[in-house]
Amino acid sequence: MRRPLVIAHRAGNDLDTLRSALDHGADLVEADVHAYRGRLEVRHHKTLGPWWLWERGELVRRRKVPEVRELLAAAAGDPRLMLDLKGLHPRLAPRLAEILPATTTVTVCTQHWWMLSAFRDRASVRLVLSAGSRLGLRRLRSRLRRQSTYGVCVHRRLLTPQVVTELRRGAEVVLTWPVDTADALADARRLGVDGVIGRDVHDSRPTPN
Repeated sequence: MRRPLVIAHRAGNDLDTLRSALDHGADLVEADVHAYRGRLEVRHHKTLGPWWLWERGELVRRRKVPEVRELLAAAAGDPRLMLDLKGLHPRLAPRLAEILPATTTVTVCTQHWWMLSAFRDRASVRLVLSAGSRLGLRRLRSRLRRQSTYGVCVHRRLLTPQVVTELRRGAEVVLTWPVDTADALADARRLGVDGVIGRDVHDSRPTPN
């Protein structure tokens, strides 16, 4: 059985963990990208106004959050970045398309598929359509019957081996999340996906059979 691609969940949100995930051999390193007041911030934390961010009881000063330019500089042209576009800001995707160097290979994913049109003419950008709900999966299956794409990313609870086979007819790679435990990894292998997204999964890469 082919080893699935290993995507380090949110490891790109911090420049130190970005480097660690790349050095440990992750196939892709995910970073969450938000637009806020002209900035493209790399974070998963929710905004609490102009100065603070919050998640699970943790307060973080906004000035400590890296921007996309810093992330790209830290990656130094490594093609293993996966940028997950968050929110519905109309300038998020166009602004990112402006910032990305023309020759930089990067993966861009989002549950808001209309954003991906900003990268339509960028051959070096690999587009991934995400779905985290049953409605999203139904829309995704319908979309793939009309138009193929590089990749799709679907929540693991929504998948069966049959659904994965169907999705692969319209996508080169089928990814899933969350895969944070050995049992979840075994289930992902049972499903037959091409890649798994999880915390610390890059430190325990599965070996091929």
